[in-house]
Amino acid sequence: MTTTLPAIEIETAPNPDFSVIWMHGLGADGSDFVPVVPELGLSEDVAVRFVFPHAPTIPVTINNGYVMRAWYDIVAIDGGARHADEAGIRASRDIVRKLIERENGRGVPTSRIVLAGFSQGGAIAYIAGLTHPEALAGIIALSTYIPAPALLAAEFDPANRATPVFAAHGTQDGVVPLQLGEQARQVLTDLGNPLEWRTYPMAHSVCLEEITEIGAWLTARIGTRAA
Repeated sequence: MTTTLPAIEIETAPNPDFSVIWMHGLGADGSDFVPVVPELGLSEDVAVRFVFPHAPTIPVTINNGYVMRAWYDIVAIDGGARHADEAGIRASRDIVRKLIERENGRGVPTSRIVLAGFSQGGAIAYIAGLTHPEALAGIIALSTYIPAPALLAAEFDPANRATPVFAAHGTQDGVVPLQLGEQARQVLTDLGNPLEWRTYPMAHSVCLEEITEIGAWLTARIGTRAA
């Protein structure tokens, strides 16, 4: 799982100055959030490359071992807790790091890369972003949680202490309870990361208001085209 994964890529203009690496949720694929790009309302003056990788296919224990696209195995759900496979989380973090390195090789420095994700993909955005040894432009975490608190506590990198985070959750989420999102919010507050937290009256999904606010947050992060 350490090779660079296939991905769908969208460039809003030639020669991108910024990149957004966006991870999908459990059982979906990279195409899941492609329709979001034109809805973000980003300035035409800024060139952004969106990278939507496809997660590997693995057996997922809580789904009776069914093979599907997943960033890590979920061994059990105990109330609000998720018992996630830490080795799988580390492997997916390595995948994200390779995607970051590929963007670096294409002329986009880490300081102009945002990690984003929904649900399980957002969990990887949290872990990969907050443990990365170089400062990122930001982290977007949607309807998600921190899957390996002990790993984050042990390997949090101060390089990303000031990295801004946009985190959002549905108040009616029956898949990833709001409580888990709030726990992640508290972790970020304790770490000192600048945090924009939003809730919406929705289930385990995204809504237009949320997409609009993500677009505004991204615009604040990426500014205008680099000289």
